[in-house]
Amino acid sequence: MSAPGSHLRQAVVDQVRRLVGGTGDDTVERNRADTGFFGPDSACWKVHGDLASMMAGGITALLVQMLHPGALAGVWDHSNFRGDMTGRLRNTALFIAGTTYGDRAEAQRHIDRVRAIHAKVRGTLPDGTPYSADDPDLLTWVHVAEVSSFLAAYLRYVDPAFPPAEQDRYLRETAEIARRLGAVEVPESRAEVEAYFRRVRGQLRYDHRTREVARALLSQKPPSGAAAPAMALAFDAARDLLPDWAARMHGFRLSPARRLTARLGLNALGRGLRWALTNSAEARARRRAAELAQLDSRATAPLAVDRAPVA
Repeated sequence: MSAPGSHLRQAVVDQVRRLVGGTGDDTVERNRADTGFFGPDSACWKVHGDLASMMAGGITALLVQMLHPGALAGVWDHSNFRGDMTGRLRNTALFIAGTTYGDRAEAQRHIDRVRAIHAKVRGTLPDGTPYSADDPDLLTWVHVAEVSSFLAAYLRYVDPAFPPAEQDRYLRETAEIARRLGAVEVPESRAEVEAYFRRVRGQLRYDHRTREVARALLSQKPPSGAAAPAMALAFDAARDLLPDWAARMHGFRLSPARRLTARLGLNALGRGLRWALTNSAEARARRRAAELAQLDSRATAPLAVDRAPVA
């Protein structure tokens, strides 16, 4: 007999896999040789482990990123954003999961793949300025927009009491991935992130192309109609998470009632997903980390020595 709620739990798991990819297969975990760049005690394992907040934060990150002309041009010129924005979200989710919870070799493969893609993404802005996806400054912008959004979502929807020192540790840890991608002068604390945003805001723009890409993102239909209500909540929660200056540039004005609905709804969605996703990427990685720790303790345990009785 099936456990109570098992069919509902599996239905939720199936919907999540259609949306963000992944197989839930422990075979991958068994083949991992180590706990990656960060390990189970890291801040980023916590922040990246909650799907609902990561969904909202990921959408927020895209809305912030597209305010930079170089980032916008890469999407406009080199992607099918009108027809497959969910594919972009899925690729981002797989990259984050792989670089956070994969072993070092797996994480580096993800990074190398992205660097190879970036090397082909280049062009010219409408004003004639050349751009390239592997430009170190542009990579820093994309990274900061991303991790600041993930952290904001985690603080709102998972752990508002997450200590400031742990928030800075999260930014310090994830800066390692940015540098491996080619970013430079990567902010490693909340204060440095705020200073960075103040410094680059003069470079940001909002025009008809930004509006069209944002519209394409926020009107995307999920792979299954059953996930549509969850995506609608995530879209509003993402708007709500935007820094004030970014929301003003986009012209987003959520009413108090809609803002409250988004927050309550995403909190409920988060609880439901945490109940259903007992075999999430984080859960599997933590099980494997415990196995590796056990193997390591056995390998380093002192050997028992038989001693002959003293005559």
